[in-house]
Amino acid sequence: MISNPLREDALVTQYYAALTGEALLHLSGPDALTFLQGQTTCDTRLVDDSSAVAGVYCTPQGRVVCDFLLVQLGHEHVALRLRRDIRAHAAQVFGKYVVFSKARFDADNDDWQCLALWGPDVAQSIRHCFGDAPQGLYAQVSGEGFVVLQTNAEGTQFECYLQADSAHRQALEQTMSQADESEWRRQQINAGIVRIESSTQETLVPQVANYDLTGHISFSKGCYTGQEVVARLHYRGTSKRRTYLAQLPQAAQTGDSVYVQDSEQSVGDIVNVDNSPPCLALVSATRTGAAQGLRLGAPDGPPIELLPLPYSLDDEKA
Repeated sequence: MISNPLREDALVTQYYAALTGEALLHLSGPDALTFLQGQTTCDTRLVDDSSAVAGVYCTPQGRVVCDFLLVQLGHEHVALRLRRDIRAHAAQVFGKYVVFSKARFDADNDDWQCLALWGPDVAQSIRHCFGDAPQGLYAQVSGEGFVVLQTNAEGTQFECYLQADSAHRQALEQTMSQADESEWRRQQINAGIVRIESSTQETLVPQVANYDLTGHISFSKGCYTGQEVVARLHYRGTSKRRTYLAQLPQAAQTGDSVYVQDSEQSVGDIVNVDNSPPCLALVSATRTGAAQGLRLGAPDGPPIELLPLPYSLDDEKA
């Protein structure tokens, strides 16, 4: 094992980055949270103007359509923060069932901007810009045209959703240093949080992506789409595949296969990657393959170095 190579410059001061690759999928109406309670893995009863949740949405076969953060933007108005390239498809799948509820999706609304905020003392800057800062994982503060959400337990990473004409954007620009979105994506990889992309939609079971270990699944909330598959694996089995944090020997792409030496059968795939050196990735692979040693692209490809995740893969019932 080698040390986790989080970029040092991301720890110097307070940063903000526009998340152009992220988008909000809006859902409004009196049945918005009730509908999502019956469709997604998270407990939407926890969502209000001071608290958000992380979750995933599965097909009836237990394959993940999207991962998301669910936030309340206003009265009978919530939004799922997810990757922009999967928003339309996620809305289409949700739309098959929402017709029976008093709720409506809007997959074309880009009136709200997504930003990431981070740094060792970033909460102080957030209080300066918004008058208050959330305290606790997925705690949020909100006001006219803005929501700020804490996204790690340490209180050094936040997300902010602003209406396009919000004056708070200027306050952020005057208070924090601008960074590239790739810096934030690297932090997500370091945190071991799998992000569903267009190439991985409806291919992964939640446990393969470690969503049972990252707080995306409530095993006490009751039924939801795909729940039978997810619960059966949780209570009666052990996932033969997990997702690992890795340093790659060279640049790669999402979907590239990984192997073990002397075997032509792929044992996994790259699910997220940041190719700025040193190249970091989240790699979905069999447990046995990870134990034997993974190689990129071919059985005789360059070896992949596994790094420690911030959570344990041994806790199957987390």
